[in-house]
Amino acid sequence: MESSLFILIPLSIVLVFAIGAVFWWSVKSGQFDDLDGPAYKVLFDDADPVPLIPGEAHPQPTKKDDLPA
Repeated sequence: MESSLFILIPLSIVLVFAIGAVFWWSVKSGQFDDLDGPAYKVLFDDADPVPLIPGEAHPQPTKKDDLPA
């Protein structure tokens, strides 16, 4: 029982430092800069809207440059 602690405690310390390093890298590389943008892109994706009147022609899809950022 005691011999397993000599393996598990250093292993857990190394794991904590590895997780901390990955988190630090993700913060420094900008992974958490824009948390709301992808959610709004999904909600407001109106590239090809459905016509209101049957038989009405579809409006031309908007270009990606015309969409708000």
